[in-house]
Amino acid sequence: MQETLNTSNLAEIKVAYSTKVKFKDMQKITSSKDCESVLRNIWSPDLELREEFYLLLLNRANKVIGWHCISQGGLDSTVADIRIIFSITLKCVASGIIVAHNHPSGNLKPSETDITLTRKIKEAGKLLDITLFDHIIISNEGYYSFADEGML
Repeated sequence: MQETLNTSNLAEIKVAYSTKVKFKDMQKITSSKDCESVLRNIWSPDLELREEFYLLLLNRANKVIGWHCISQGGLDSTVADIRIIFSITLKCVASGIIVAHNHPSGNLKPSETDITLTRKIKEAGKLLDITLFDHIIISNEGYYSFADEGML
C-alpha cells in the first residue's frame, strides 16, 4: 500500500523572470565605457554615502537583459554573496554577467578582497558556462575595469 505524500509542510518554490523590453531596445555592451554608462543610469546618486554592489545580466548578444542590486553596505564595505549573484543569473537565464561596486572614498584601486571576489565569481561562472565579462569599480572620480586592466 502506497502512502500519500503530505505536501502541506513543504515550501513552494517559484522562479520567474519577465521583461517587456524588446530585443532591439536592449542596450548592448561592447566596452567598459558602455558598462559605465549603464551603471551610472541605474546607480543611486549617492555614490559617496555607502558601498553598493550591482549585477548586470547579459544575453548571448551581450545585450543587457536586466540588473539587480546585490547589496548595500556601509562606508567602506558591502557583502556580495556569490550564491545570490548566480541564483539571480540562473533565474534570468543570462549567459554573461558584469559585476560592479562603488568606492565611496573615490579611490578606484581594487582591494585584495575585490580581487579575490572577482576570481571566485569568474571560477564559479566557468562551472556554469556563464562568462564574467568585467568587474567595474565606480566612483565620482571615474571607473576601474578589471577587464581593461587585464585582471580577468
